[in-house]
Amino acid sequence: MSTRQLDRRAFLTGMGGVALALPVLDAMGAEVTAQAPRRFCALYTANGMSLPRAEHGLEEWSWFPTAKNNDGFVFGKSTEPFSPFRKQLSFMGGLYHPSGPKADPHLCSDMWLTGAPLHNPKPGTFNSVGLDQMVALHTKQHCRQPSLVLSIDAGTGFLSRTGTISYSLEGRPIPAENSPRRIFDRLFRGDNSSLKSEHEKLQRRIKLVDAVVESARSLDQQLGKGDRERMDQYLTSLNEVESRLIASERWIDIPLKKQDYSHLNLDASSEGEPAEYYRTMFDLIALAFDADITRSVAFMLNREDGMGISDTFPLKLGLSKTHHNLSHATDKEGQLQFAKYDRFLSEQIAHFFKRMNSYQDRNGSVLDNTIVLFGSGASTTHTSRNLPTLIAGGANMGLKHGQYWRSGETRMSNVYLSILRSMGIEQESFSDSTSTVTSPVFSRA
Repeated sequence: MSTRQLDRRAFLTGMGGVALALPVLDAMGAEVTAQAPRRFCALYTANGMSLPRAEHGLEEWSWFPTAKNNDGFVFGKSTEPFSPFRKQLSFMGGLYHPSGPKADPHLCSDMWLTGAPLHNPKPGTFNSVGLDQMVALHTKQHCRQPSLVLSIDAGTGFLSRTGTISYSLEGRPIPAENSPRRIFDRLFRGDNSSLKSEHEKLQRRIKLVDAVVESARSLDQQLGKGDRERMDQYLTSLNEVESRLIASERWIDIPLKKQDYSHLNLDASSEGEPAEYYRTMFDLIALAFDADITRSVAFMLNREDGMGISDTFPLKLGLSKTHHNLSHATDKEGQLQFAKYDRFLSEQIAHFFKRMNSYQDRNGSVLDNTIVLFGSGASTTHTSRNLPTLIAGGANMGLKHGQYWRSGETRMSNVYLSILRSMGIEQESFSDSTSTVTSPVFSRA
């Protein structure tokens, strides 16, 4: 049989003239199939990282590498679990958000992916768009879900104690999900009947909200600031649900990639064993990337200032204090325990890297086609300079790893612009960026 090359924009036409774009097929030719997905994943931990005081003699427990050798740097004990991935990751030092030192220190999670609050924010908004949502804007046409927003606690939290690190194009917080079972059902178990039912219910809710908003406009002077903010958050949540449904409808007749879900524990809970919960969440992210369900993920591992269930995780691991209290420790034992919790987080993220390396795209591993950003909005508690930052993956987007790069002071938004450029998203700027970074990590940016 002779075969013909399909146009990369080929469609299938079904009943009623509905057209669906085909997935990438070998018949579309090497030029198309060679274009592997380009993905982004942001991982955030609160309260900074362990950078012990010099007088305690705990230099080897510093989160940042502390020395160079022939391989470029030496891992500290709190980041040793990353050792198998030395050639797939780099540390970056000297980064900061110019707005950080001017703001309430507890805003650091709000602004981590945005660079805001800006000096002159758009009227009616506090924040600006997050990096993950800028990626989603440019990748959503290729996948079933525009983005996946996760956190240790569901919802949005509140200003300066946020429960999400993801902000929409309008700068509004996007509610996060924290239940493995709900995440799995949303990503992997959608079907026509449930989608239709959910869409019908959504339309009824939208009509109701439209009526409420119309009434609210006529009574705007009588609504308090808190009510207006709550209404904005509710509308943002509705818009997110609607956008997911619209995306799902486009893909409903295209089968999901066959995968093994047997290793998942969907009953894992943030109130249970911390490692099991984190690893289940990371396994779900890796599966979503492998099936190309989404290309943009934001996961908030901990909340600032002792908020949320994860503050108690160190206690469950046998440490003496909560996460926030350990981050304020000034004594040797307290700083050592804080560093040991950093090591625990490194172990969970190393599991994520291993899982992504086990999944293969056409031109390499899923990790090679994903840029992972891991860090915090503070170096030590309430210190908004020298933000701990690790960047992993992205080898097929030109990233060169095995480095500990640092500068005097570099805008975090310059790194974000470099990430966008590496992904082929040709933004002129992002937030308060002034240029891309000169780091050899981003050779193409």
